Amino acid sequence: MNADSVIELTPNPDIQAFAPGDTVRVYSKVIEGGRERTQMLEGVVIRVKEGGPQAAFTVRRVTHGVVVERTFLPTSPRLEKVEVVRRGKVRRAVLHYLRGLTGKAARIKEKGRIAR
Repeated sequence: MNADSVIELTPNPDIQAFAPGDTVRVYSKVIEGGRERTQMLEGVVIRVKEGGPQAAFTVRRVTHGVVVERTFLPTSPRLEKVEVVRRGKVRRAVLHYLRGLTGKAARIKEKGRIAR
């Protein structure tokens, strides 16, 4: 790889700071057929991987018994914005233990209110 093929990655200013355990709303662009629309996913952040271009975070949502886990790249141009809905109080960096819990057992305590 030569110096001419380096791509400059700029951080998205519409992404609020968040941590594992936080409930977030992620707005991403989706292409269906020839049309492009914005899709929103609200769920709990179960993993945050840092490291420049390889940075990623995973959001988990359970609706009517259907589990959706989606991984997003913060440097992707497809990611429009990330809003923090509530802060979670957790003691782990990766919350994969939530996969084995259902119902009230899968709740996360709230750390504090968010200033709006």
